[in-house]
Amino acid sequence: MWGGIKAGLFAERGLQVEVLPAQGGAQAIPALLNGDIDFAIGQPFGAFRADLSNLGVVIIGNYASSYADGDDINAVVASAKSGIRRPADLAGKRVSVNSLGAAGDVTIMAAVERDGGDPSKIKFVEVAFPDAPAQLAAGNIDAAWVPEPFVTQLRSRGDTFVVAPYQAVVPGLTTLTTITTADRTEKDTKLVEDFSAAMKRTLEWAGDPANETAVRQAIKDNLQLPPPVADSVRLPAFGWQVDRSSLQRLAELAQKYQVLDRQPDLDRLVRQR
Repeated sequence: MWGGIKAGLFAERGLQVEVLPAQGGAQAIPALLNGDIDFAIGQPFGAFRADLSNLGVVIIGNYASSYADGDDINAVVASAKSGIRRPADLAGKRVSVNSLGAAGDVTIMAAVERDGGDPSKIKFVEVAFPDAPAQLAAGNIDAAWVPEPFVTQLRSRGDTFVVAPYQAVVPGLTTLTTITTADRTEKDTKLVEDFSAAMKRTLEWAGDPANETAVRQAIKDNLQLPPPVADSVRLPAFGWQVDRSSLQRLAELAQKYQVLDRQPDLDRLVRQR
């Protein structure tokens, strides 16, 4: 978004955008409902839970997805001392995710079950991604679910790549969505249409290899990452089109593993024009 704003892609639609960082999509929903913000970007579980509570939150577009094949945007890496070599080995072990009750632990459980392990025996621990390498080295956890550049960092020091859970379970999984309120889509149609058009254009721009340098410069300008990290971090697959089947599969797995008690109503939740 920062890159698209700087490139003037929102201004083309007459929009002045202020980006307000939040801890996660779920944490942004109260601000969305209060009218403090107009739109939010976050992983699908915030929107799922809002729909289950009938809060009037809707998904108007995708934002980013994992890769269907090749190197994915995250993976589970185990301590070399743990003896973990495959997904089934994670049963009974301490595995970190950055947020409990979301896509990380849900897809890891599915990957473990698919490999013949017991997902109910995994001991999930909430650890922020930057803290995971130290926690793994200290022996406080046995394995960590992390994105790049941490996957490469851990593997280069001798830790073991176990699985890319998104690819193992739902290749091309939707990881971030763009959300607003149903009330806003009905009462401020032009704003939603203009923002949607600018977002679609921005994500097309960000996905063009010719603009990768500008995208990475936006990361350097707005996030406190060392330049080598900003230059090497694996970017997701950007795209505006909502993959409803991906959301459906994720919600089904969440209910299966009792992360959600029932399915969100995707007919009500997904409002992409």
